[in-house]
Amino acid sequence: MTVYLWAFVIALVVTYICTPLVKQFAVKVGAIDKPDARKVHQVSIPRLGGLAIYIGYMVSLLYSVKDVSSIKGLIVGSIILVAVGIWDDIKQIGPKTKLMGQILAALMLPLFGNAVHFISIGDHLLYLEYFAIPLTVFWIVGFTNIVNLIDGLDGLAAGISLIACITICIVTLQMGQIELACITLALAGAACGFLRYNFNPAKIFMGDTGSMLLGYTMAAISVMGSVKTAATVALVVPVIVLGLPILDTLFAIVRRRINGRPVFQPDKGHLHHRLLAMGLTQKQAVLLMYAITALLGCVSIVAAKANFVIGVLLVLVILCACVWTATKIGIISKDNDVRK
Repeated sequence: MTVYLWAFVIALVVTYICTPLVKQFAVKVGAIDKPDARKVHQVSIPRLGGLAIYIGYMVSLLYSVKDVSSIKGLIVGSIILVAVGIWDDIKQIGPKTKLMGQILAALMLPLFGNAVHFISIGDHLLYLEYFAIPLTVFWIVGFTNIVNLIDGLDGLAAGISLIACITICIVTLQMGQIELACITLALAGAACGFLRYNFNPAKIFMGDTGSMLLGYTMAAISVMGSVKTAATVALVVPVIVLGLPILDTLFAIVRRRINGRPVFQPDKGHLHHRLLAMGLTQKQAVLLMYAITALLGCVSIVAAKANFVIGVLLVLVILCACVWTATKIGIISKDNDVRK
């Protein structure tokens, strides 16, 4: 228990101390997020806070994980991704360049022996064979971008990632994966330390450096967990607990298609935008989304211990409830002018 506590505390303290220093650095290099018609904040705020998250996370990781050679892929991939994130936060690189960096970082996992080679369906195993590496890379890149897409309100991405990490940690402990639990708690501690400066009113944003690192690491943990334990459990848990940003992304794609707009065109139809349009303050909207994520976390813990049929039923119930809610509040609507 002591090693878990230290993994969390070290990451929290180091990130807490480093964030003001990173903020000063962000101002010097011009990594500033300026307000525009789509963004919620009204003043220019430094980004690049993900660098502080990375420092706290990595210091804790190197302390708490005894056999660092077993996580070489994660470490190398994180370095690549953080480098791409810093570059983007300072210079605003194009989406293709960013995607290539994400793919390169994702490839580090299978290169060092971590890939999803099979999926368990009940008592049966579905071997992926030649599709193992492409699907592993697709999985990691997808999650890398999921957290980035919800980083729209003060403290939202950091708080949801914190809750998700705690949930994943509980499940990894249930599976007896001590090393993965330490990695997850290190990430949770870093997110928690940063949240002190990122919660409304935010003093600094995590930027792509932070959002990509959080998504990438949670995806990598699920892949490493699938290698060592029940693959389906390791992969399904993050999908459920991060159901909010995942479904918000899918709804955005559907919404833009039915409105005849490009899929990658930004709009103000995301869940947090609709909650603000309904009259909630930033803090209220964020706390509500925290509560929903915590509920999904509880569901994922139950699903991890349940049999396959019950797990599928839980996911279907959640999916139906989310689709119904999304339709009611205008996340999926042809008549909703989400460009406003």
